[in-house]
Amino acid sequence: MIRGLWRIIRRDRQAMAGFCIIMFFLGMAIVGSLLPPDYYENPLQQYQGISWHHLLGTDYIGRDTLREIIAGSTPVLIVAVLASSISTFVGLAIGLSSGLVGGFIDALIMRITDIVLTIPGLPLTIVIVSFIHSTNPVVLALILSVTGWAGFARSVRSQALSIARREYLEAAKVQGLTFVNILTKQLFPNIGSYAAMSFLLGITGAIYAEVGLFLLGVAPFSGSNWGVMLNLGMANGAMLTPSSAPYMFAPMFCIVLLQVGFVLFTRALEPMFNPRLRTS
Repeated sequence: MIRGLWRIIRRDRQAMAGFCIIMFFLGMAIVGSLLPPDYYENPLQQYQGISWHHLLGTDYIGRDTLREIIAGSTPVLIVAVLASSISTFVGLAIGLSSGLVGGFIDALIMRITDIVLTIPGLPLTIVIVSFIHSTNPVVLALILSVTGWAGFARSVRSQALSIARREYLEAAKVQGLTFVNILTKQLFPNIGSYAAMSFLLGITGAIYAEVGLFLLGVAPFSGSNWGVMLNLGMANGAMLTPSSAPYMFAPMFCIVLLQVGFVLFTRALEPMFNPRLRTS
């Protein structure tokens, strides 16, 4: 599977571009995790423009914007990857189990899933975060994934029902294979590519939700974060100072570029998920 994916990436320029963008931000996040906290403050250097000393200018207390961008990429990616991982795992487990078991259990699980799908995700997330003032990335990821699993679970259930009717799966049941064995060795390999696509696209949605929470000031601030930068910039008059443009536009540009990278890279998985899209 990995060899097939890499072969598709090499042949597709857009997929390669997306892969390079993701690797760039991943490297940035690794570097950001190694940076010590920046306690420097100099109001006299507030919102300095681009210079050789500050390639992206400075923030509202004179700190280097480029350093804040690099440090802020780490929590953004950690929370987004964790949230998407939780949503994908829960959706995969529920969808596969529902499609394989069937009957009353299937109907009950799908009714619960339908109820979750009717709940507006962002408002619910805002309410939960307002009550749970935690800076722990795992807690924030769990909150972001409260409703994110439902749509994927329903899609997986449809795929599982389709696969469950195939002859090789019926033969596996006749041979007396256990539920776990059928789930892991028969069903999951056929849905793995689709799960990977959902995981990657889930990261993009989690990034928007996470940054939005910090931008609105709902989530408690905990160090550098792209959403925190936008919030503090708007609160400290960045929109009124032309020289502060790099400080405001740099995190927005990173968010958009990272989203583009994931979308382009996801295209590389489509031929693996849908054989009709393969050219060779």
